[in-house]
Amino acid sequence: MNNHQNAIFRQLDNFIKHSHSFAMTIFHTINNSAKLVTLLIIPTYAKVSMKKIIKILCLLCLPSLLLAANKPDLFLLKTYDDKKSVVGWVMSEKFDGIRGFWNGKQLLTRGGQQIITPDWFIENYPPFSIDGELWTKRGDFEEISSIVRRNNPDNRWHAITHQIFEVPNQKGGLLDRLKVLQDYLKTQPNTPIKIIKQYPVTHQNQVKQFLRDIVHKGGEGVVVRNPATVYQTGRLSSALKVKKYLDTECVVVAILPGKGKYTNKMGSLLCSVKDGEMVKLGTGFTDNQRKNPPAIGTSVTFKYYGLTKKGKFKYPVFLHIRVQ
Repeated sequence: MNNHQNAIFRQLDNFIKHSHSFAMTIFHTINNSAKLVTLLIIPTYAKVSMKKIIKILCLLCLPSLLLAANKPDLFLLKTYDDKKSVVGWVMSEKFDGIRGFWNGKQLLTRGGQQIITPDWFIENYPPFSIDGELWTKRGDFEEISSIVRRNNPDNRWHAITHQIFEVPNQKGGLLDRLKVLQDYLKTQPNTPIKIIKQYPVTHQNQVKQFLRDIVHKGGEGVVVRNPATVYQTGRLSSALKVKKYLDTECVVVAILPGKGKYTNKMGSLLCSVKDGEMVKLGTGFTDNQRKNPPAIGTSVTFKYYGLTKKGKFKYPVFLHIRVQ
């Protein structure tokens, strides 16, 4: 190794010695990888020690570890069951965009990656956290993704709004927390931030009617939340997603083998729809169905959540074998 590489290793060695928690994290993360890499490297570079391999992997893994450390702790939605009463809750449209978490300084994806925006976009953002969806219009997810994921932001950002459904770490219930942002926006009129309107649920059937209205307009679904709940993270029973899916039939043309926990079982079905469109169904099966999959030529029903711009089924899920 050259002097520059040795200098890097000396600095890394010093850092690890003074950071036990970092060293333990590295060890648990790449211990098995180090053993594997040793098998690959030692035959060619017999003098390379395990310690140096660990250090090499530290350098390679550090960006991923830093990204994980930057990952925001978010609240997530459970699926709505219409047997559960949500009278007294609030409901809102579920926007099909890119999750954007503002931590007071940076705009992050749900995975912790910084979203690169034009300077003007976040110029008047608040000094506190807000959480929502970066969005343009209904049925425009692919365009939104194209805009948001660019490292060099372009003029299309003018079409983006930040639809806010949560103000983390503020006191009180949901509406109290949203009011904190509402008060801030009174002093900052020129901002892409929009607070998602919350409608009170006064009777159970109101949710289904609201969902029908949203879907009819091309929307994705509805979110119902208990407004009395204080801010929490994780998947919450007080925050539920309501979606209306479509279903159709297809014919099994191939049974594809599974991997991992599905080894020696069916992994997915390749099916043909009436118009000749092919769709792969990989979820929705019971363990018994994976052991004994529908035979080739069988008609099955699957659900999906609309079509992409290319006409592909969004999130296809197996439902059942069609009864002839």
